[in-house]
Amino acid sequence: MSGFEILERDGLARLGRFETPHGAIETPALLPVVHPDRERQPVPPREMRERLGVRAVITSSYILWRTPPLRARAEATGVHGLLDFDGPVMTDSGAFQQHAYGSVEVGPEEILAFQGEIGSDIATVLDLFTEPDTPIADAERALATTLERARAARRERPGLLAVPVQGGLHPGLRARSAAAASDLGDVLAVGGVVPLLERYRFVDLARVLIAARPALGPGSAVHLFGTGHPMTFAFAALFGVDLFDSSAYHKFARRGSLMFPDGTVAIDELRDTVCHCFLCAERPLTEVAGLSGPDRERRIAFHNLLVSIEEVGRIRRAIREGTLWELAERRAAGHPALRAALAETLRHPEIFLSTEPESRRAFREIGPESRERPAVRRFLDRLSAYRAGRPPALRIERIAVRPEFLSRLPLSDRAGKPIYWDAMTPLGPVPLELTDLYPVGPYLGVDEFADPPRHRSPSDVAQDAARRLGTDAELYRDWSTEWNRRQVEGLLEWTYGRAAASGLAERITAERSRRSGRLKALRREGPILFHVGTDGVLRPSLRGAERVRAAVPLGRHRLVVADDAVPFVRVGRSLFSRFVVAADPALAPGASALLVDRDDRLLAVGRLLLAPHEIPRMRRGVAARVTAHAGAPEGLPEPGDDAVDDGSLPPLDGRA
Repeated sequence: MSGFEILERDGLARLGRFETPHGAIETPALLPVVHPDRERQPVPPREMRERLGVRAVITSSYILWRTPPLRARAEATGVHGLLDFDGPVMTDSGAFQQHAYGSVEVGPEEILAFQGEIGSDIATVLDLFTEPDTPIADAERALATTLERARAARRERPGLLAVPVQGGLHPGLRARSAAAASDLGDVLAVGGVVPLLERYRFVDLARVLIAARPALGPGSAVHLFGTGHPMTFAFAALFGVDLFDSSAYHKFARRGSLMFPDGTVAIDELRDTVCHCFLCAERPLTEVAGLSGPDRERRIAFHNLLVSIEEVGRIRRAIREGTLWELAERRAAGHPALRAALAETLRHPEIFLSTEPESRRAFREIGPESRERPAVRRFLDRLSAYRAGRPPALRIERIAVRPEFLSRLPLSDRAGKPIYWDAMTPLGPVPLELTDLYPVGPYLGVDEFADPPRHRSPSDVAQDAARRLGTDAELYRDWSTEWNRRQVEGLLEWTYGRAAASGLAERITAERSRRSGRLKALRREGPILFHVGTDGVLRPSLRGAERVRAAVPLGRHRLVVADDAVPFVRVGRSLFSRFVVAADPALAPGASALLVDRDDRLLAVGRLLLAPHEIPRMRRGVAARVTAHAGAPEGLPEPGDDAVDDGSLPPLDGRA
């Protein structure tokens, strides 16, 4: 089995890696479809590798098998020698040809054995391609055959195996197929979707992924067969698709079409220079349009492939920066079919919530759909729980949570009855003490520029409060200390629950940034117990984690470390998934967790990379990166260890 390893993530989307006999594949990755006949392949695989950095390709073992001269060469030199490519090669099995032509002359056992004989790095099961609109009874019979073949293939093949996920547009069958494939495959290849892509049925593609995604195991790479146009890559990546294959770069070139992330342009319609890549520096597209024959086709294909590879690079960067939803929304704006697919996706936040990161460094609004992202849904749900049992709040225009404003905003009336304040934000009314939290704090939206908030002075805030309270409150005393307490208790309750918050807040003092006025740390008698990041999220120090351990119920906010790993985690080494005994299911990727031994002794504080439900299903890779540990003085991590996590990365929009 492949041992797929997650390195970074943004929700379901992953930067990952798995080994093959010809080197590692780092995902997301584009596998260009290469025709095994060099005369019919416009861009040689060696040139793809040397000029474009392509790490892996896919070719058809069935075309090789049925073409005697190619078959003889592949058997003599291997598929790598035939293609003149020294990186990983995945081979398809002929299922699509079977779908296109009605039958193939080879059986599933024979084509699997042939893939092994020619040295395929990733062999594919000969499945039964199921048209999207196939009746459920027929789709179920085809799926049963596909799974029977996949089980037989797993028994026969020791190397990497791609198992297709079929089932048409029937959610139950897709889920069953995905679950079974996850038990068998190193690559989980969602198939039967080419007709959807060709007909711009992206809403149905979303429904296929919505049905299959929850059952796809996290320990295998996910491949979406036929997703060849770069306009669809970001959308597919939202669902955790790791591998794309593309024959579109050549198919579109044959008809003189240039592919771009926002659509397709006929090269003959170009009148101006639209691209300044290194290919166009060699020969502008307007000149390429005047060519004829193979040279024109080759140059267009090369350009389409470069554009596709660059889009995968943008997706990788977006995953690393936590901006994939923004990229997908921008791409969806390029075509109504993609916008409809995104709308369908947003109707199913449950697909994403279990892997939704605790926070990101920024939240940019692209359009109205931005306010429906899973991060917003989760925040609003948690907000409802936070409000439970509290009296209605008074509303005020959004203000910065700075001492000079808070000092003029009363928190109780003359009789001592608490007063609660909601600030109006792009996501609706939010308790003022929580407005630094992601996604509200770093929210950058259209309204902020279309109708900029007017400057608010402390006296404006006081007058606003007076209008709402009349004379029932002490309007002219300094409320800064009470607001510090309110915000500290609010953030502790948000993170650890109401029962634990008051005890954790005891004798804590708030430290604010002199520049921005935001909370930066919570201290108790000097030492820092919690750092507060620019996302507003609390990150416990080792001392803070010890207090949390005593305040919250056993098992909560914890990862339990296996005995073998205790000495390593104690001195700051990352916690690998195979050494996690138990995990609090309420934790999210990016959350800070207490790393404890089986006797609940605190070893370290770690920041989760994996969701708790993923940890037991991962054969390799890090579950949590240690940010503070018991084996060295706090704040002085050993060389090579992760630094204390103070959340100090600047937001992407440059805000304080």
